Amino acid sequence: MKVKNGQTIEIVYQDKTGKITQRKIEILGIREDRIRATCLTTGSPRVFLIANILAWQPVHGKKYA
Repeated sequence: MKVKNGQTIEIVYQDKTGKITQRKIEILGIREDRIRATCLTTGSPRVFLIANILAWQPVHGKKYA
């Protein structure tokens, strides 16, 4: 997974309960096995486990909020 700070991506994520969601996030930091980001769907800060990101793609153009 090659992403960088400040990049906006769309992810398909499976949480610890097994629920799968699709989100747009803006990456704030990457450390070891985690991505710290702002979820642009909810506006909330979140930490995502890289292993639980099932798919991702860069978002081009308009930012979402």
